[in-house]
Amino acid sequence: MTHTSTDSTPHRLLAMLSGGGRTLLNLLDNIDDGRLRAEIVGAIASRPCPGVERAAARGVPTRVVPGVISSADLLALVREHGASWVVLCGYLQKIDLPAELEGQVVNIHPALLPKFGGPGMYGDRVHRAVLEAGEAESGCTVHLCDRGYDSGPIVLQKRCPVLPGDTVETLASRVFELECRAYPEGLRTLMGQ
Repeated sequence: MTHTSTDSTPHRLLAMLSGGGRTLLNLLDNIDDGRLRAEIVGAIASRPCPGVERAAARGVPTRVVPGVISSADLLALVREHGASWVVLCGYLQKIDLPAELEGQVVNIHPALLPKFGGPGMYGDRVHRAVLEAGEAESGCTVHLCDRGYDSGPIVLQKRCPVLPGDTVETLASRVFELECRAYPEGLRTLMGQ
């Protein structure tokens, strides 16, 4: 598999999701308006979820593959779709990363890694932990995946203040606004765009 793409050929992305599909829709919007030269060639969901219907409504071939996908099966899915990148869009299963895909699986995490990452740290749990720790700022991290949880090389981070009176919901909303800019920017960096 290769990271290269000619000017006329968009990068082929295989998306993986477990929830509402907002991150996937954001990437599709960036592709549609020309801010990201790529195409989502398929989506894999870890369970039936609203993201499956939302992806299908946008014309993305989508299938549900429950549980942890073995490294051999993940590699087969990537090859079947002819994808050059795997983008995690709120995917809640641990990736069994095959050696052939090292440096090609990208995630966005709703905190400033290495803080507030690891097993069980996703969604509102992350924002609640940030608030309970009394942090002055939060944000999001685009990173490459390795064999651990949220421990791969950081591509970029975007930061926002934690405001007095913030709730999990208000902080989550502010961080998601950052994610909508950070993920396409991180992908453009990785893809040399």
